[in-house]
Amino acid sequence: MQPQAVIFDIGNVLIEWQPERFYDAAIGEDRRRAMFAAVDLHGMNDKVDMGHHFTETIYATAEAYPEWRDEIRMWHDHWIELATPAIDRSVRLLRALRAKGVPVFSLTNFGIQSFDYAATHYPFLLEFDRPYISGHMGVIKPDPQIYQMVEDDCGVAAGALLFTDDRPDNIAAAEARGWQTHLFTGPDGWADRLVATGLLTEEEAQ
Repeated sequence: MQPQAVIFDIGNVLIEWQPERFYDAAIGEDRRRAMFAAVDLHGMNDKVDMGHHFTETIYATAEAYPEWRDEIRMWHDHWIELATPAIDRSVRLLRALRAKGVPVFSLTNFGIQSFDYAATHYPFLLEFDRPYISGHMGVIKPDPQIYQMVEDDCGVAAGALLFTDDRPDNIAAAEARGWQTHLFTGPDGWADRLVATGLLTEEEAQ
């Protein structure tokens, strides 16, 4: 079945999301490893992605770990440096699909305030026909509920959705619902998949 709508994850699909890389550069790999072992920073970020307030959540975590206070605050104060750069070819693919009239949705684990902030740096985040932002939905991937919410809202049958994400667990959850999927490992492979489905020509997918 040719997909009737295409769904993009954002982190590591449209924008690189590499907190460890940022901290390695900012404080050195050894200190970064020690901090990530002591503090569940990804768990903190999951709370933000579930709708908890961006600033309050990160600053409260920083106060709970005074030995890492300044470094944890960097997750907030230097946030755009953790989420950079844009993956340009993926952005072109998003726009090429929309130019052909293919409905394009986002499905992303992203906080409310952090998404609004990101959109000021990356205006293409506002170009989706339907945005599904976990912070507003109160649930994160790979919880099956978030996929159900997308299906209920978009009106497209599960088997007609084509979803790309860089995380195998998120892909597996979508496959379990009958979605067509593509595990994103780079924009070139994603472009090839869109051409193979007939949604884009090779020229359009450049």
